[in-house]
Amino acid sequence: MSKKNKPPRPEPETLALPPCGVDSHAHLDLVDFDPDRVELMDRARASGVARTGNVFLGPEAYRKNRAMFANRPEVFFILGIHPGNADQCSPEALEAMRQAFATDPRLRAMGEIGLDYYWDDHPRDVQERVLRSQLALARELALPPVIHCRDAFEDTLRVLLDEGFSGRKLLWHCFGGDEAQARVLLDHGWHVSIPGPVSYAKNEDLQRAVAMIPLERMLLETDCPYLSAEPWRGKRNHPALLAFTAQTVARLRDMPVDALWVATGQNACAFFGLPALSIEPEELP
Repeated sequence: MSKKNKPPRPEPETLALPPCGVDSHAHLDLVDFDPDRVELMDRARASGVARTGNVFLGPEAYRKNRAMFANRPEVFFILGIHPGNADQCSPEALEAMRQAFATDPRLRAMGEIGLDYYWDDHPRDVQERVLRSQLALARELALPPVIHCRDAFEDTLRVLLDEGFSGRKLLWHCFGGDEAQARVLLDHGWHVSIPGPVSYAKNEDLQRAVAMIPLERMLLETDCPYLSAEPWRGKRNHPALLAFTAQTVARLRDMPVDALWVATGQNACAFFGLPALSIEPEELP
């Protein structure tokens, strides 16, 4: 079939999911959303996304951009210094984060923090030092960390265990590993967030892992504007498209997508300490 004759991609609203999904990881404050941020947040709600976690990449981004969501109570906040911005982790930045967490109840977790060996922007020892500094702050403030790990599984795990996070509340963001890696994370009591690439046909290892992760440890995320699920792969991601990630995960687990949607939304609320989402019986199919 030629591109000209391809059927249009389905829109997320057509899945008619109940209003209790949670996008646990989004970057709605990035300039990618400047043209239509409000419209896309409205679409998320119309597609059953009741809450979205916006991740601010450092205290300066938080200071400048948090007002974008002043009238969007469905958006909660996550704040941390990404390993790709490790050079921005100064004592002053850590103190600004400490003050932000002390004064803003919408801030619910520290992230995304971790190690990224895919890029060579920052030496690995610098990334590790920055990760340890933020883990210490998370421990001091009794906050759960949201972990970024790219091509650095063993070193990230080593640091987390060194810092005493086995058995502590922790979310492994954008999980892309296999069953063996998933079992390691689960053995330490951690939660796992599943992104759009689970829908890509060649990601068989990830798909097998998603099928075996206990449902109560699973969250969903877009990581928008990146990593759109099929059938929107290659297009700008946004929270409404979380519905298609849920659709794939439900198929892999052989369960109704509505049940998967409700369960992962409840898991996210419990993890981030948000009020539980209620759903009326008539809202379920």
